[in-house]
Amino acid sequence: QVQLVESGGGLVQPGGSLRLSCVASGRNWNNYAMGWFRRPAGKEREFVAAIDWSGGTTYADSAKGRFTISRDNAPVTVYLQMNSLKPEDTAVYYCAALDTDSSWYLARASDMDYWGKGTLVTVSS
Repeated sequence: QVQLVESGGGLVQPGGSLRLSCVASGRNWNNYAMGWFRRPAGKEREFVAAIDWSGGTTYADSAKGRFTISRDNAPVTVYLQMNSLKPEDTAVYYCAALDTDSSWYLARASDMDYWGKGTLVTVSS
């Protein structure tokens, strides 16, 4: 059974940090790019960051300089280190996977091959 399982969400004060994790299982993930998306309440889902098998990364403008995506390949685990968090970062964060060797392509794809169920991040004082 293919699964992407996120963890690490929670409540954090503005300016704080969180690290999200996503463990991928159930298939061979070679050549899959992995990414993070988020959906603020009442808004559309938006791309946050992506990383491909070779370590290439792509970030949304809102994430550049504050968020870092990284990846371990055995087992496949993708991390999103989020620093200097703002209230507008509050959202459900989803892990995703796409059969592509390009993080740039994942950032622009209309849909993913696999999605996790999400983890809630709340930035509030």
